[in-house]
Amino acid sequence: MMRVQTEIGWARLMWVTVLAGGAWAGLPRVDAQGAGGDWPAFRGDAALTGVSAGGVTVPLELAWSFKTADSVRSSAALVGDRVYVGSNDGRMYALELTTGRLVWDFKTGGEVESSPLVRDGRVYFGSGDGKLYALEAGTGARIWEYETGDRILGAPNWVRSDDRLQVVAGSYDYRLHAVDALTGKSNWVYETGNYINGAPAVYEGRTVFGGCDALLHVLDLATGGKVKEIEAGAYIAGSVALAGGRAYLGHYDNEVLCIDLERGERVWTYKDRSFPYFSSPAVGEDRVVIGGRDRRVHCLERATGKGIWVFATRGKVDSSPVIAGDKVVVGSDDGRLYLLGLADGKLLWSYEIGEAVGSSPAVARGWVVVGADDGRVYAFRSGGMEGGKP
Repeated sequence: MMRVQTEIGWARLMWVTVLAGGAWAGLPRVDAQGAGGDWPAFRGDAALTGVSAGGVTVPLELAWSFKTADSVRSSAALVGDRVYVGSNDGRMYALELTTGRLVWDFKTGGEVESSPLVRDGRVYFGSGDGKLYALEAGTGARIWEYETGDRILGAPNWVRSDDRLQVVAGSYDYRLHAVDALTGKSNWVYETGNYINGAPAVYEGRTVFGGCDALLHVLDLATGGKVKEIEAGAYIAGSVALAGGRAYLGHYDNEVLCIDLERGERVWTYKDRSFPYFSSPAVGEDRVVIGGRDRRVHCLERATGKGIWVFATRGKVDSSPVIAGDKVVVGSDDGRLYLLGLADGKLLWSYEIGEAVGSSPAVARGWVVVGADDGRVYAFRSGGMEGGKP
């Protein structure tokens, strides 16, 4: 069995999407980007759409950077006046959004490529030590830890059913784990045929996730029972986004797919060149944007999969793009953060960090926060912001 490796923090491969019983189309999002336009989890919302509730203006200005002891492949969460982000130095950090000042850090026994989930005053994340952690968001104090059979490199997500909040996360032990968010006790475990990496996306009722077994698994969230399996055709090397009853994903066999989840069939396939997709797509109202290992950012028609534009960088694009209003924010292994026009892919602004930017941007309230392989967290704010407010 193949072990798919990626420089972008493993918060890519496994995704979880929860659906309200029966029909998939037209379902409301769960916690669509949180209160006040926060960015509380990987890809911003529970469906992993990668769409920010607010836009950004040109130029972005570097407000601060914060140095960790190793590469930052985790993608940040922005909640209130805090930034939460992991580092391969084994720590989860809480920083002041406006200044970058360290508020607290928490040490684990392995690298923290998992992106944090911030929910109800708690921070949930996985570690390379095989544990899922819950911390107090205000102090960083440990509330509980849950141990799996192998490392957790993808981000967790949450679902509420029958007034019970549970956290779902995948592990290299081939299993999807559903854990009670208050106690850290297991609710159920579902075993697959290979590694599960990445961030779960959540809708009410059911969960769907992909992994190195090249399948999309559809489960009942209440019991963890299998509803169906859908062939993807190759290792899914990035998270899947859900919108309108359809799943959007790139995979290791150089294709971007749109799958109707109710029928379990492909709606369209996009294939440009023979390079795999490790990036997760951003799904807007009529467009899908995804990075490729061909060093380019691709924009497709959401309905048909027809290519609209491509933007060339000088390094592979494992960073997952974010759609922010009429713009796209994305990093590249060429060491730059880019701001592109959503309509035409034109370069609007870029910032040279110098080391690979495989972390995916977090975008909220005019702020853009991203990590890089130089071990730093970078925070940019839209021009004209005062005191961190647009």
